Parts: sequence; structure tokens; C-alpha cells
Amino acid sequence: MDKADVAADAVQYDLGIEGMTCAACVSRVERALRRVPGVTDASVNLATEQARIVGRPVAADVAAWRAQLARAVRDAGYTPRPVSDDAQAEERRQQALLRREALWVVLGLLLSAPLVAPMVALAWGQHWMLPPLWQFMLATPVQFGLGARFYRSAWQALRHGSGNMEQLVVIGTSAAWGMSVWLWWRAAPAELPHLAFEASAVVIALVRLGKWLELRARQRTSAAIRALQALRPEVAHLLPDGVRRSEPQDIPVAELLVDDRVLVRAGERIPADGIVERGRTQVDESMLTGEPLPVFKQEGDRVTAGTINGDGVIEVRVTAVGEASLLQRIIALVQDAQAAKPPVQRLVDRVAAVFVPAVLVVALFTALGWWLWAGADGETAVLHAVAVLVIACPCALGLATPTAIMAGTGAAARHGILVRDPQALEAVQRVRTVAFDKTGTLTMGEPRLQDGAVAPGVDAQAALRTALALQQGSNHPLARAMRAAAPAGPNPTAEAVQSVPGRGVRGQVEGVALALGSPDWMAELGARWPASLTAPERADPPAGSAVQEVDADAATQAVLACQQEGQWVVLARWRFADQPKPTAAAAVAALRASGYAVVMISGDHRAAAEAMARRVGLRPEAGEVYAPVRPEGKADVVRALRQQGGVAMVGDGINDAPALAEADVGLAMGNGTDVAMQTAGITLLRGDPLLVPAALEVARRTVRKIRQNLFWAFAYNVAGIPLAAFGVLDPVWAGAAMAASSVSVVTSALTLTRWRPRAAGASDATMNGA
Repeated sequence: MDKADVAADAVQYDLGIEGMTCAACVSRVERALRRVPGVTDASVNLATEQARIVGRPVAADVAAWRAQLARAVRDAGYTPRPVSDDAQAEERRQQALLRREALWVVLGLLLSAPLVAPMVALAWGQHWMLPPLWQFMLATPVQFGLGARFYRSAWQALRHGSGNMEQLVVIGTSAAWGMSVWLWWRAAPAELPHLAFEASAVVIALVRLGKWLELRARQRTSAAIRALQALRPEVAHLLPDGVRRSEPQDIPVAELLVDDRVLVRAGERIPADGIVERGRTQVDESMLTGEPLPVFKQEGDRVTAGTINGDGVIEVRVTAVGEASLLQRIIALVQDAQAAKPPVQRLVDRVAAVFVPAVLVVALFTALGWWLWAGADGETAVLHAVAVLVIACPCALGLATPTAIMAGTGAAARHGILVRDPQALEAVQRVRTVAFDKTGTLTMGEPRLQDGAVAPGVDAQAALRTALALQQGSNHPLARAMRAAAPAGPNPTAEAVQSVPGRGVRGQVEGVALALGSPDWMAELGARWPASLTAPERADPPAGSAVQEVDADAATQAVLACQQEGQWVVLARWRFADQPKPTAAAAVAALRASGYAVVMISGDHRAAAEAMARRVGLRPEAGEVYAPVRPEGKADVVRALRQQGGVAMVGDGINDAPALAEADVGLAMGNGTDVAMQTAGITLLRGDPLLVPAALEVARRTVRKIRQNLFWAFAYNVAGIPLAAFGVLDPVWAGAAMAASSVSVVTSALTLTRWRPRAAGASDATMNGA
């Protein structure tokens, strides 16, 4: 829902909803909300468990209208709750819910384990069985304790005339539990009947485990949005305006207005989008561009909320607040992209709408056929009908997906691939294009000293140590690169060191005045370049680029000069550039060999992006490079690529979050930000690009195994139901066939545990060297 489409006189209200499990729940809640008088539109987001309602209340009391909305949700079978603005409180609530659900799952698995033990022992030639009373005492709490939520969901779906997986679980497990109780009650005192209590308990426990996994996926999705919201500072330093305020004042950021003037001190986050009115500084905009170098800002330049001020103090006039700020638009992009994703296509849920009533009809006709037409007594007719229900119990259906997911994701995790959202596995099947972010994904993410040159008579190592002396204690990326390249040993001591925001640093070493900074600053100082160090030809930088000049090879330059008789003279020049990761080119080649198109999307200027692309095997002339692209544009590029087929986006930064959410599959590098990893469905635990083709491969194999399991699970039902209906299978053999289907599905899924990535050697070598 576009906020621009909301009428000026309409009321917009967000309402939290608990208890939704699938797309059918979303549709049911939306229908219930739209029936409330005055509601013009209602959109429910399963990922965030929230509904956005737009309408014109019939009653003048808006609070009463909101109460009607909450009542409509409750009448539909779900629990309404207010949406909390406190991100930490919401995080605590969701974690408590997750822990409570995990305790139920553990309890169900512990109670089911003794019931499964005889089946396991049978494979080793051991024939024994728990006494019926023990089986009853273990299975009943699982059936009616853990299974209570399935009974409620099945009843709600039945009330609304629809079918779902919960109905299959309830019908099958209830039939197995009821038949077991019946056979136990009818057995002679010394007889040990074959019961099916283990079928009902195991199905309930494993399906509940699957629901817990879904809950974890949804909570990680909402955590990405909360992490983005945490970037906003809480307090702004409001400057006096000479009319209403004569003193500076600290106020909540939420109270800022357009045209307010705020003071931003060194190291603080900028509280709102605005324009610098006084001062100079460098701003870390890596959250927007993904690039490590700070950006020089002076009077008239724009700054963005959430970015980090450098070593200068600036005054900013606010130009956008709240929903209009760039950070809030990025948050909205993530929310909208998540809401726009289609729900995963669960074959079982689609078939359930027809399968459930069909099984009931077959069971009914089986009982009537044996009783009326075959002349059997009532008990025989009922037992044949129960056999139909038992063979139709979705034990194998309940195992098909979770066992394949656990086996596939477990094998992937052993090789550094963490599937955070099982829906991403299915989405991989649609992928035709793999889009990479540049910095930190295909590259190391930090500039490194590429080469250097010194004036005649100047010692190269002495010049490097002098530059380090001026930057002692600095955490600037170029200072770190110099320290990494310098030989071990003490550096000279610098005195009267002064930082010049956006230009560099100056000071004295052994009584000599020195300056270290960009070529532009050297030009401002009127520095003289020796013949062997010709001043670099300037490349036109794009708006918002780093203050250091970039030459034709996309290298950032730093220049050291000394003052001689009032004239600045250049002593040395160094070039710094980001480096591709060792396995980046191999990853691109592996993806191409698997039939994927590969592109790179970068916030850096085009010259730097194309230079790096060629080093990793990409072809800029073939349209495989998109640059320069800001966060909003990255999501737009992914959206355009999706017109040609599915897209997998690989990134590591906050700036990649909207594109990761917009893509069919988001893959986040584990060396990146929490936001990227929480937005993406798949996280690569090492920053190794070779894990990208490996992740896509294991996802394809896992989904292929899920489809195979579902095929065999349905095949058992399709073959078994007619046999049970015609009396070939009694309930005991029906239970055995159901167990056999489960064993075959689990055995098939276990073959995934032997998976290894094709490039495992290179990937593991990278890990061991890290």
C-alpha cells in the first residue's frame, strides 16, 4: 500500500496479530478486517505479523473503531496486540515467544522418542514393544497438548470453508490415536495389539518443529527492520534561532522540524537529513554507499540521517524528517519488498483443500459400502474406514519437508552456508541472474597500498614512516593501509599535529613542517611537484565521492609535502586501492559455468567499479556493471533484472538491505552488517565468494529432495487408500505402510548429508588461511 494513495481524511492504523501460520491465515484476517464498517483497505504482512488498515471510521470515536478492528481479528481466531514503538521491548517479546515454542518442541520430541524406539530396534532384528498403557501415557499429552494449536487452526479453517495442513494433521493423528485406543480396549487381557500411538505423537512433534522454524524465519525478518531503526540517534542538539530559543537545547529527534538548525559534534550520528551551513568534516556514509572512505562535507553539501560525522564540528539545517528522510525510506523499501514477496508455494497446503474432504468422503463411503452392500457388521465397516484414515495420515507428508530441510541445511552449515529462511530454498529455483555488491563482497573492503613514488634523494621507507608519524593514532582507512605496509620498527615523533577536515593532516617532524593529504589540497597549498612526480591529471569525481582524488586506475592517492623556504614541495606520493578477494574470479567463473548471468551493482563511481569488475572476470562492455547506484537504485536495478527471471543478490552492508529484500533470494556475507544478514534468506558464514555457487547448488538439491519426498509420500497415499478401502489393508497393515512411507522419506532425505560443494577445496583453503 502506497502512502501516497491514502486520502487526507483517512485514518491509517497498524495492528499486531499473533497466531498466523500461512497465506490462508493472511487472507482470512484481511477478509475479517475489510468487513468492519469504514475500512477501505487492509493489508496483512505475515513477516512482520502486522496489519495496516486504512479507512474512514463511521463513528466519531476512533478508539471505538480500533476496538472493532481488534474484535474482528479475535473473532477470526487470532490474537490482536498493539504495535510497540519500543524496538527492544518487541525484541524481548519475540524472543520469549520463541523460547516458549522451543520448550514445547523439546517436550514433544522427548515424549515421542520412546515410542519410536521399537521401530528403530526392529531394524536391528529386535522385536519388542512398550506396554499399551505406557504408549497411551506418552502419546496423549503430545496429541492433545502440543496438538491443541492444530485443533484450533483446523476448526477455524473449517468454519471458513477451507482446508489446510493442520486439518490433515488433526484427522490423521486423531484417527491413529483413536484407533489405537479402540484396539487396546478391544484386546484380550493377555493380548498385545499392534498400536499406532507412535504415528500420532511423531507427526505432531515434527510438524510443531516445522512451525518453530517458520517462527524463527519471521522473527529474523522483522529484526532487520528493527536494526535499521536503531541507526537513528535519539537526541539532537538544537541550535538557537534568535526568536523562540536563545540557548542550545537537546531534544528528541522525533521533535525536529524542517528548517531547524542542529549541531553535530565529532563522532556523532547525524540526526536528520539536511544541508551543512557551517563547518567542514568527513562523513562515514558506508551505510549508504558501502564504500570505506569517508566523504568530505562543507557548506552547501547534503548529509543524511544515521551517517557518522568525522573529526569536524558542523551545523546542519534540517531538510527532511520522519517518513521523508532517506533512512526511513530505506526502512520502507525493506518493509515493502518483504511484503511484496509471494508466500512460499507449499504443495501440501494446496492439495489439502481437496485432499482432506476427499479422504473423509472415501472413508465414509468405505464404511457404508462394507455395511450396506458387503453386509459386514458395524465394527468391520468402521475398522476399514479407520484404515483409510490411518493410511491417509500425513506422517510422510509431515516428514517430507522438515527432514529434507534439516539434512540439506545441516550439510550446508558444515561448509559455511547458513539458511536462515527456508523459503529461500524454493526461491533459488527461479534464479537466473546473480547480482553482487562490490565493496566487501567481491573485494576486501579496505584500501591497500598499491604503489608509491618518492622525489629524488628521498628514502621511500623514511617517507612512509614520516607519513605514519603524522597519522599516529588515526583510524582512517588510508592510515591503516600504510601501517599494514610499513616495515616493523619505530616511527619518528610528530608535533603540533592538526587535522584539516576533508583535506588531510599537518604537523612537524624533527622541526620540519609537513602536510599529508589529497592532491587537491596540495594544489590549494601551491605545492611544487618534482619532475619525477608529475602532478596527477584529475578525473572528474561524481557527486558524493571521497575527497581523495581518483586516477584512471581507480586508485586513491595521498601526497606528502614539506615546507622549504615558504614553499611546499612534494616528497612522496602513494596510491591506494581496494583488492578483489582471492576467490572472487573463481566464483564468477563457477556461476557462469552453472548457467547463471552475473552482474555487479556498486555505489562507487563508474571508473572504479569497471576497473574492479575486469579484475574479477566481469565484462562492463556487456552490461554486467551497474554504477554508480545508491540504495534506492540498487533495489530498482534488482527489480528490473527480475523482469528477465529470478535474481539472487549478494551483499554485506546496510546499503544492500533493500536490494537483498527485493531479490528473490538474498545472500549476505557473514563479514557484513547484521542488517544485511537479517534481511537475507541465506548467510555465508565466511566472506568467501565461492560460497555463493555452493549455496545455490545445495538449495537446488534440497528443494529437489523435498519434491521427491512429497511425490513418494503422496504415492503411498494414492496406492494405500484404495487398498484400505477394499479391505486388502487392515488398520494394522495400514499403520505399517504408513511407517514404511516415513522410513523411506527419512532415508531419502539423509542422502543430502553427504553433499559437499564442488569448490570445497578452494573454499576450505580460504577459511584455513583466514
